[in-house]
Amino acid sequence: KKISEAMPEIDLVIEVMDARLPFSSTNPMVDELRNNKPVIKLLNKDDLADPAVTRLWVDYFSAQANTLALPLVAEDKSQLKKVIALCKKIGAARAERKQSIRVMVMGIPNVGKSTLINGLAGRYVAKTGNEPAVTKANQMIDLKNGIVLSDTPGILWPKFENEHSGYRLAASGAVKDTAIEYREIAQYTLGYLLQAYPQQLEQRYKMTPLPTSASEALETLGRKRGCLRPGGVIDLHKAAELCLHELRSGKLGRISLETPELVTAELEEIEAARAAAAEERRQREEAEA
Repeated sequence: KKISEAMPEIDLVIEVMDARLPFSSTNPMVDELRNNKPVIKLLNKDDLADPAVTRLWVDYFSAQANTLALPLVAEDKSQLKKVIALCKKIGAARAERKQSIRVMVMGIPNVGKSTLINGLAGRYVAKTGNEPAVTKANQMIDLKNGIVLSDTPGILWPKFENEHSGYRLAASGAVKDTAIEYREIAQYTLGYLLQAYPQQLEQRYKMTPLPTSASEALETLGRKRGCLRPGGVIDLHKAAELCLHELRSGKLGRISLETPELVTAELEEIEAARAAAAEERRQREEAEA
């Protein structure tokens, strides 16, 4: 509600997302709330993502109306200068009138929004933390260079239409760890990695031969890394924790958790299921009539 009320006074939106899962870390409300205002979509944590997949996502978003997409490492000052230059280019008309360019920064929790704002400001103005939901309220930050930022709390939407997005967000750390079941999320992630990045798993955890299932992969990881209870029983919770923490820190290598092609297929499945449910409902209502 607060974002919607402030939007008429905004010239440009910056949406920060996680480069490893750009679709899943894009809040669908952002495009709705910005009401066709220009948006720069920053694929942050680019140093953790697969560069080839990131290029596909940049093309995917850049093809959308009034949208520019850039990979980013928010701690890199040279990259931040490009963001400032882009904001000034888009807001050139206001700058010519000696008016500040008003930029709203949006994004879901834990994508690096506060790190970006502190970098752009060149000082500590937004609280950061390696967990979601650190920013609690809107605040205005004058960058003293003709740009005024409006920082907003990270917002997640009430329900994930694509359940895969929920799993990926949990794997990346965008959902608080207290709200997830480590074993379930780790098995989902390992299932994907076995298909998309088998070499990384093989190298990191010495999985030779590669497991044939996610549950077997989790057991193998636990055994290889000494996640054992008395009697040699594998501690699957500890193994799952280790797997997710190493994924988030980049120890598994540069990995992207989704591609445009994969997400498109998932959305088509959802649409087909929705259509089938609607047809079933229609037939039932006809039968009852």
